[in-house]
Order: sequence, then structure tokens, then C-alpha cells
Amino acid sequence: MPTALRITRPGDVLPEEEVAALQPTIAEINRLKKERNAIVAAHNYMTPDIYHLAADITGDSLALAYLAQETDAEVIVLAGVHFMAETAKIIAPEKTVLIPDLQAGCSLADGITGADVRRLKEQHPGVPVVTYVNTSAEVKAESDITCTSSNAVAVVESLGVDRVIFTPDQFLGMWVATQTDVDIILWEGSCMVHDRFTGEEVAMHREAYGGVPVIAHPESPPDVLAEADYVGSTHGMIQWVRTNQPEKVMMITECSMADNVSSETPNTEYIRPCNLCPHMKRITLDNIRTSLATMTHQVRIDPAVADRARAAVERMLVVGRQD
Repeated sequence: MPTALRITRPGDVLPEEEVAALQPTIAEINRLKKERNAIVAAHNYMTPDIYHLAADITGDSLALAYLAQETDAEVIVLAGVHFMAETAKIIAPEKTVLIPDLQAGCSLADGITGADVRRLKEQHPGVPVVTYVNTSAEVKAESDITCTSSNAVAVVESLGVDRVIFTPDQFLGMWVATQTDVDIILWEGSCMVHDRFTGEEVAMHREAYGGVPVIAHPESPPDVLAEADYVGSTHGMIQWVRTNQPEKVMMITECSMADNVSSETPNTEYIRPCNLCPHMKRITLDNIRTSLATMTHQVRIDPAVADRARAAVERMLVVGRQD
């Protein structure tokens, strides 16, 4: 069934009246950040009030992983989902990492366990495991290397092998398989936001808007990606719009991203079939303020698990971003 279609135009992101109403909350968050030597790291899928008013650093999951290594702050409030907060803690164990809502999970992360990865390795002895960062620390610890949507192909090819196990996103894995000669063994996980898009829906909207170019996240199903003019990570999609500066573009990913990047690409109008991530939307300005005030909820990982997961993440960071 087609999802709701929303259009983001320049100036629609945060009306002045809303900004004014939010100022007391923002002022309190800023006071607490200074008091705690803290920063707010916000994923691209956060709501515009968080992304534009509360965040010190914004980006995709790989950018936030680098942030954990580089920031001088003692406290990181991760405005995103739980696996992102875990990744920050894995990379920077000496820092206090807070997640404002413990229920901010992820369908991909919830769909695979460390035991699942161990079974895959038993079924395919000697085949290395590439794991998308949208996973728990336990799953990362069972993996040889992690990846993001921006560097998945480069990570797979960095291993210098003919075959890899790829977990947990089947659609990202399918897309990677079209970009490399490496044989990909898939786990059948998917993102509850992206797997609801359909190629038929995208084609219908493209026709309705006069052949508007389509850019899509590789977590989307193959029929969606077949309709796309560009396939890439959230970072890659932003870069594509900056480079090409289309008058209009259809962005196939989570709703809030177009809201957030429209201010950076003011000459482009965003048209998109729209799916919201309910887990991302659990993070609010109010619970960011509470998180800083009460220093909750602190992310803790068993040191033995964290050490093994860190090796997989650090191996990814050597490969770096590719788009």
C-alpha cells in the first residue's frame, strides 16, 4: 500500500514561532551540556528540532562512529538508536555515553543475535563475517569487520576473499552483491522503514512529478533500487544533491532526513514517499534534557564483548568512508 507522500520545500523545516517556543528547552540543554562537558550527537533521521537546535554533531552512523573517537567531550548524548550509542561506547570506552530512551531500538539489530552469527560461521567454516553497524555489540563481537551503507562494498573487498557472510540487512547485501565479484551469503533481515517502499510506488510518484530524479538508500528492496538514479548512504545522498543541485528530487529513506538536509540544499525541493522510524522518534528534546540532567541512560557493555566488537569496528574505520 502506498505510503504518505510529503513534500519539503525551503523554509518549511522550522518555523520561527516553533523555534521561539523551543528556546527555553534548548537553553536548558545548552546549560547542561556546558556543565557536563557533553555534546549531543544526532543521526540524520532525528526530528528537525533536535537536528537543527540541539545537536553539536550530525551525520550518518559512520560519521557518529568517528565522532566517538575524535570528540574532547566527556559525555556523548546519542540522539539516535541504541546500537549507535553502543558503537560510540565501543569506540570510546572512556567516555560516558547516554541514550535518552532505552526503547529506541532497531528492527535490524533486534533480528539477529550473537548465537545466530555463530551458527552461520559453523555452517560456513572459514568464511569471514561482515556485519552492518545496525547491530548489537554482541553481534559485532562475533564478526570479523563491520560496515555501514557508505562503505559496505569497500569493506567486503578489503578482506581479499572470494566469499563473505553478510549480516543482517538482506537488501543492503543484495545491493553489495551487484557491485562486487565477491560471493555474498545473506542473513534475511531488513529495516522496517525501508522495506515498506515498493518500486511500483516510486515509479508512480516519479511519473506524477514529471520524471523527477530518484535517490534511494540501499536498505530498500531491489525493485526500489532499480527505479533509482542514485543509490547510496544518507551521506552519499546528501552529496549527490549538493553536486547535482536538481530543482526537485525524490528521496527514498526515512522522513526526517529530507527535512534536515533541505536547509543545506536550499534550491532543491524534496518529494518522497514517506516512512517514519518509530524508534528514532522516541528521542525528543525533552528526554535529551532529562538524559543530561540525570545522566541516564548510561550505555554499559561487558568489557570482553566490547573488546571483540571494537576490533571489528576499528577494522572498518581503517577502510573509512567511500562516498
